[in-house]
Amino acid sequence: MKKICSENAIGQVLCHDMTAILEDGFKGVRFKRGHLITEEDLPVLRSMGKDHIFVWEPELDEVHEDDCAIAFSKALLGKHMLAGSPSEGKISLKTNTMGVLTINLQALKEINSIQDWTLASVQNYQPLLEGMVFAGFRIIPLVTRQKNLDKAVAAAKNAADSGFPVFRIHPMRHLKVGLVITGNEIFYKRIPDAFEFILRRKLSRYPADLASVIFCPDDEAAILDALSALQKQCCQLILMTGGMSVDPDDVTPQAIRQSGAKILMQGVPMQPGNMLTLAELDELTILGVPGASMHVPRTSLDVFLPRLFAGLPFNKVEIARLGAGGLAVPGIPLPWPTLPLDEEELSGFVK
Repeated sequence: MKKICSENAIGQVLCHDMTAILEDGFKGVRFKRGHLITEEDLPVLRSMGKDHIFVWEPELDEVHEDDCAIAFSKALLGKHMLAGSPSEGKISLKTNTMGVLTINLQALKEINSIQDWTLASVQNYQPLLEGMVFAGFRIIPLVTRQKNLDKAVAAAKNAADSGFPVFRIHPMRHLKVGLVITGNEIFYKRIPDAFEFILRRKLSRYPADLASVIFCPDDEAAILDALSALQKQCCQLILMTGGMSVDPDDVTPQAIRQSGAKILMQGVPMQPGNMLTLAELDELTILGVPGASMHVPRTSLDVFLPRLFAGLPFNKVEIARLGAGGLAVPGIPLPWPTLPLDEEELSGFVK
């Protein structure tokens, strides 16, 4: 691009959008890219403080920010993704389904190391509702060299060809779910149960088919019977509440073991939600719900649920890494990706 005096720009075509804040309250794009400048435009340009404008130099190998956004978005797009239209050089990517985002962090770093390039996204493993924006791109200047665009497109295509694209959306699976709510105080109706309502509310945000809710006393045989009944109903996920701590009278973890399930973990380095338990019984996943989930809107449960519905289970290394940032303190929420809170969900928690 080259800079010329506005008075000499009559008949020239703008090569970028020009934004303005005018006395009449207007704020936004006043002249669009491609606008043919006329003599009548000169007073407006002066009021915008534009004594000079920029026009194309055809001999230079430059690519406009909007054209970069369009070309690069095509290289990034995969299944379940949509791209918006560029606006002032910025373009957003969103999902057309509910799912969990995974990111090729090395490829993302490579792209952001290219001159003029900026590609930002939400967190790795972020659960997304249908229609949510998960990434945005723009170059910093109005134009960049063709070679920079070529490098970025190649990086995105190479990542996709390797089987690990820059961005991938893993759709949530429909799961048949059962609830086992334990505790003598609940089973014998000494106190009202609060967990069923909370878990129903959480599950309502996922593609979950709630098959049964079974209440059990703190009795190993009764809990085993409940697990067996839900297994016969072909449940794919069972959420179990009550008795997940290490107290001698907490029999639920022992009942899970006695069922023949393999305990993948008992306890995670996160607070609230230390006592989350995860087990597998054939094709069935059993998730022991930490007691804090009854009182706190976000616990380890809300970090694990999206991954389970998307078929992306945690491994031991990932679980160990949860400790950095796993402590929620007032004013600093858990940084790990969860579904965004909504007012209806918050209204169901015990104060």
